[in-house]
Amino acid sequence: MTKRIFRSICLVAFTVFLATVALIMSVLYQYFSNIEQAQLKMQTTLAAQGVTNEGIAYFRDLDLTNYRISWIDTTGNVIFDSTSDTEEMGNHWEREEVQEAMSSGYGESIRYSATLMERSLYCAQKLKDGTILRLSISQNTIFTLLLGMMQPLGIVFLIAFILSIIPAIQISKKIVQPLNKMEKENAEQMRREFTANVSHELKTPLHSISGYAELLKNDLVRDCDKIPFAGKIYDEAQRMIRLVEDIISLSRLDEGGNDMQREDTDLYELAKKAVGSLETQAETAGISITCSGESAVLDGIPRLLYSIVYNLCDNAIKYNQENGSVNVTVKRTGNDILLTVKDTGIGIAPEHQERIFERFYRVDKSHSKAVGGTGLGLSIVKHAAKIHHAKVEIESAVGKGTTVTVVLPTKG
Repeated sequence: MTKRIFRSICLVAFTVFLATVALIMSVLYQYFSNIEQAQLKMQTTLAAQGVTNEGIAYFRDLDLTNYRISWIDTTGNVIFDSTSDTEEMGNHWEREEVQEAMSSGYGESIRYSATLMERSLYCAQKLKDGTILRLSISQNTIFTLLLGMMQPLGIVFLIAFILSIIPAIQISKKIVQPLNKMEKENAEQMRREFTANVSHELKTPLHSISGYAELLKNDLVRDCDKIPFAGKIYDEAQRMIRLVEDIISLSRLDEGGNDMQREDTDLYELAKKAVGSLETQAETAGISITCSGESAVLDGIPRLLYSIVYNLCDNAIKYNQENGSVNVTVKRTGNDILLTVKDTGIGIAPEHQERIFERFYRVDKSHSKAVGGTGLGLSIVKHAAKIHHAKVEIESAVGKGTTVTVVLPTKG
């Protein structure tokens, strides 16, 4: 048992390490890309002023080491380019950033190279005479940066792994000792299921990302398929990020949410906000979603109350039927506030209704896989409701929809 827990801890630690690296790299890459795009825009504005004042003479003594500058006339022909012969360059009228600049005065775009190892940022600004000044800069893609950091990342992982062995052994022993004293097998089964589910849910998108990336790395993908492949890698990464975020949220909820700020919150306004954020998803699924009720203020944690509404509505949309509906209502009754989410979905059989709030529990695994999700949404609802001393009630029948009512006391 100790060895199994030790291996599981190492596996989860390794998976979370990879997920953390991917998340940090993605966030930092996007952050610095935004900064670089803003700098490019500023340089474009300054260059536009220089060209307006001096004409083509502006480029004569200009340091063009870091940027590529193109000057395009009103018909799309290139008047000046800092890196290429204008006679050999094609017409630029159909370029995205040029079209946008022509219509609104300023435009920008991002284009990837054929190998997906480099991308170019473009900014274009329309001058007073109707011509377009365009600046561009090249930068490595996130895949190139990851490849370049494989060695230092490997060293960091090796050090972390070595330093984690002793704590992992100690933790595994501490987990095993109390478990050996427990008489209830269901608690042990739930622990095993959670560990297996976390590992599986994290491992699946990582395998997909690795597979797609390997094909791209070995140049085994047609040019027309590279953008869809990148999209699949992005979707799997987002799926992994959502799972990690949900696990982190549940960990914080397990601690009681004591570090979260309480304040007077209008649940009706939060419900309208949550419904609004899901309207596009509902429309895509062919589901109508509405919110009605009255102002209902209670002392609570806004982000947790929002997560209750959001996750209940998200489930109601995913497990609905064609041309179905989701109705959310908020009303006051005595000293309580009732949040009701009613759908016309597939319903839940009685034997499953007590277990749907368990982590990773899925009534229909095949359907759950098709609609996506982390399997933690209702667990978050359960814990968030518990922190607010609320009760969650379910009325459901197979094929006849589900009604979930959350009873929140306004005091205590």
